[in-house]
Amino acid sequence: MRETAQTIALTVNDIPVTVAPGATVAAAILIAGEPTRRSATGEPRGPLCGMGICFECRATIDGIAHQRSCQILCTTGMKVRTG
Repeated sequence: MRETAQTIALTVNDIPVTVAPGATVAAAILIAGEPTRRSATGEPRGPLCGMGICFECRATIDGIAHQRSCQILCTTGMKVRTG
């Protein structure tokens, strides 16, 4: 996807994603169709509370692991890895 004046371009697991300004990384992960992480038994996990308390939305953002994706706004060129 291509960034415009009203969108932000980033990647989630090397998948190009564009979002509106003000969108959280959790929203970008959802748009990419990726789980935010896997449980110890391999089950896909995603945001649960949406306010940073449950830690189910953790992702690696720009190389920093265990970031709460529901609390971080997307920025241009951001690289997100889920696991």
